[in-house]
Amino acid sequence: MQAVRRLTRRSARVAERRFVVEGPQAVREALPDLLELFVDPDGAARYADLVAAAPCPVTPVSRDVLAAMAETVTPQGLLGTAPLLDVDLATALTGGPRLVAVLEAVGDPGNAGTVIRTADAAGAGAVVLTDGSTDPHGGKCVRATAGSLWHLPVVHGPSLEDAVTALRATGLTVLATTGEGEHDLDDLQDRGELAGPTAWLLGNEAAGLSATALALADRTVRIPLHGRAESLNLATAAAVCLYASARAQRS
Repeated sequence: MQAVRRLTRRSARVAERRFVVEGPQAVREALPDLLELFVDPDGAARYADLVAAAPCPVTPVSRDVLAAMAETVTPQGLLGTAPLLDVDLATALTGGPRLVAVLEAVGDPGNAGTVIRTADAAGAGAVVLTDGSTDPHGGKCVRATAGSLWHLPVVHGPSLEDAVTALRATGLTVLATTGEGEHDLDDLQDRGELAGPTAWLLGNEAAGLSATALALADRTVRIPLHGRAESLNLATAAAVCLYASARAQRS
């Protein structure tokens, strides 16, 4: 129990090369690679198919023990560990993805996980979390991806400069989202300028993109606000931009 609980710390995840997958959705996605699985009586009854299919040792535990191992207040009966999903930048860009989301200094794991889920839904080929961003293997981020962490390459840790250089070398146009962007997203879409391979730079929830990120981008883009809202949150802005590109690329 304590060995699993230690994995709430990034240092332990890095040292042991594994992370926690909690709940039936995450366990189902991680199933082929599971290292171990812990099941309380409710989980054993409700998810007998997952328990039977587990390719690893399965340990029955009480509800109280599972609750002590889990990060959530009300765990759903299943909890396992799996190897880290480390993907380097070169591997993620192999094959030339046409749509990539890049997060700069995004610290909120819930937001980062939601962007990964949104990128997956929009058909993106990869997500890059640059250095200073949250660890995608943290429990809150894993849960927020709703399984999408296993659906596309997620890179963690390169510098922004290295990421932009690699993206551009792969043939992607790098667009930075900012409220003061030079180009209006609707105008770019109307002119058919989002149909090519594109990487979207998305910034920290409070500070937005850094001056360095804005300078590195090929274009800065603002999302039009037609009402009185001051701005959009990170996950919503990511959804708007990624889907604008996805639609243009499929037209």
